[in-house]
Amino acid sequence: MAKIPAKRDGAAPEERAAKTASPARVAAFRTGLSAESHAAAYLMAKGYRILAKRFRTPHGEIDLVAKRRSLIAFVEVKARATLDDAAFAVTPRQKARIIDAAQAWLVAHPEHAEFELRFDAMLIAPRHLPRHVMAAFDASA
Repeated sequence: MAKIPAKRDGAAPEERAAKTASPARVAAFRTGLSAESHAAAYLMAKGYRILAKRFRTPHGEIDLVAKRRSLIAFVEVKARATLDDAAFAVTPRQKARIIDAAQAWLVAHPEHAEFELRFDAMLIAPRHLPRHVMAAFDASA
């Protein structure tokens, strides 16, 4: 007897995962999406153009890729209860994964290979404006 494939609900993978995740994990996911949206809006207000959001590779993910003049900024967004907590939230392992993902992005977008490159952080906390930390770390980190 042939197996009948499971019916797909048409939801995005993130939505399907959210249906089975714990409430705390769902809240963290939504907080992250909201923080990335706020960070993108803040950068656009500062004259940046958002080239990519949530760029994923097998090696890591970049929250935002932003361009301003001849600069490409790979931006890690961190949302925490305080700006100080957010500032300390990027671990050395995460930095390495972001750098690897940035290399993959540049391979996929060779037209930007000659641009100045920078790794920024955008810190988000309740009741505060976002804090844009330019050159938060470098590729030698």
